[in-house]
Amino acid sequence: MNMATKQEIFKEKLEEYLVASKEERGVILDAVCTVTKAHRKAAIRRFRTLQMKDAGIQDKRGRTATYTKAVDVALKEIWGIAHQICAERMHPQIAEYVSVLRRDTWKHNADTTALLLTMSLATMKRRIGRFEKIHGRRRGRGSTKPSNLKEIIPMRRGPWENPDPGFGEVDTVAHCGSTLVGDYAYTVQYTDVATTWTCLAAQWNKGEVATVKSIERTKHHLPFMLLGIDPDSGSEFINWNLKRWCDAKMVKMTRARPYMKNDHARIEQKNYTNVREFVGYVRIDNPKAVDAMNELYDILENYINFFLPSMKCVEKIRIGSRYVRRYDKAQTAYQRVLAHPMISDEVKEKLKAKYATLNPRLLKQKSDRLLRTLYAKKSVAQSKGFGNT
Repeated sequence: MNMATKQEIFKEKLEEYLVASKEERGVILDAVCTVTKAHRKAAIRRFRTLQMKDAGIQDKRGRTATYTKAVDVALKEIWGIAHQICAERMHPQIAEYVSVLRRDTWKHNADTTALLLTMSLATMKRRIGRFEKIHGRRRGRGSTKPSNLKEIIPMRRGPWENPDPGFGEVDTVAHCGSTLVGDYAYTVQYTDVATTWTCLAAQWNKGEVATVKSIERTKHHLPFMLLGIDPDSGSEFINWNLKRWCDAKMVKMTRARPYMKNDHARIEQKNYTNVREFVGYVRIDNPKAVDAMNELYDILENYINFFLPSMKCVEKIRIGSRYVRRYDKAQTAYQRVLAHPMISDEVKEKLKAKYATLNPRLLKQKSDRLLRTLYAKKSVAQSKGFGNT
């Protein structure tokens, strides 16, 4: 017997129970307890509760609700603008988002805003959990192959030891869909170790010349000097073209150990959050779509670096058979750059001036629009028979 059926039995006997004598009430309670398997005291409390509701008396038990539906609406709005990131990353940045959105697009009243700004992390996690959508997790195919020239690049061993800004990990993301056959687009991603600053570049195939151009784009988009890159052992990176370019630009080049993904832990995580979550796993086999991807990445770089916070692991402790990791406060790459003592004030002032012109809502809307344009180009290519799918 389910709870709804039990509730109907109590409602059916309520009127008779209320007008009955003490002895008659005992008989009714015996019958109800026999059918519903409820304890006698629980049955009495249930009749009492129904009597209060029937008389229009409000049940004042429990805590008074602090956060209204309006607060949920405001929280969900920011959560959507922040690309539905987790509460741990979003909570420290709520005040920053409200400050930016108040310039021209914030429509919530002062009471709602005040409650949102005082919301605790635990409350935010519960509320985000109520309207968080569960996305299917698909695994893509790897396309990294070792190069015969890998001996020319020194291998980096062990974790990074607090490098200066400008040293970062580099990796490629293949937009091949479900097959590696044929030609398709790639994304080259750079993630700075010290500041988590991200640069994205799209290219056609994994050619050496195209990869050099992607690294040049990264060097141009990085707000500070590019000092070193640390790719994997793929042939698109381990070649003389990129080696000569790094030597000419005085960029130090190392490589991660083969088959050791933990050496590239930062970039491997960013491949999903910065590329797959936006572009997805679809096959992009139209060369004309590369320009659309780079236009999209121009917007995403500002959106990710200025408005999407991330947490860095600062401590890893082994307790028994498991590890406990401790993270720092969630910050955007922009905030980490401003706080870093090794970055010049000139760079920081330029970034502050740029930040004053940006709006996360408008960046999100524009990136969604460019993403639809990218998919349209992909569809056109398939209809004309360009790709191998």
